[in-house]
Amino acid sequence: MPGLSRVACLLDPATGPTQTAMSENAARTMKLKLQILEVARRDDLDAAFRAARDDHAQAVNVFSSPFLASLYREIIDRAAAYRLPAIYQWKEHAEAGGLMSYGPSLPAMWEQDGAMVGRVLKGAKPSDLPVEQPTKFELVVNLKTAKALGLTISRDFLLIADEVIE
Repeated sequence: MPGLSRVACLLDPATGPTQTAMSENAARTMKLKLQILEVARRDDLDAAFRAARDDHAQAVNVFSSPFLASLYREIIDRAAAYRLPAIYQWKEHAEAGGLMSYGPSLPAMWEQDGAMVGRVLKGAKPSDLPVEQPTKFELVVNLKTAKALGLTISRDFLLIADEVIE
């Protein structure tokens, strides 16, 4: 987003400080001001979005968390109501009306899991198996949501997206 300077980040405090630290490092590099908003309970969402608005946030980054993922419909609705572009981790959230997502492909992760189970079933000791990180990531852009927010997504950006929802 041209001119982007203030981003609110929704954080589940149960997920630990790693995402915050990594985002703050990236924000410094990009000269962005981050506002970390803790969402520990469903009831915290309204206050978080009001705080984002009051601090003049221009976008929202929804950090990775099973709890926040379970609230995706409520987060998408509030982002729309407050007219804040938001990015999510899972493709399914962009498909449900979020502006965009960037994160691991769930089907690819399940395939990796299946391969690990197969190794164990063939006699490998689970403790001997390496920890594997996701290998396939997907960028999904929802143009319908972009239009509703009055955003124009550049052609170059759309070309790098794995999927564009019209």
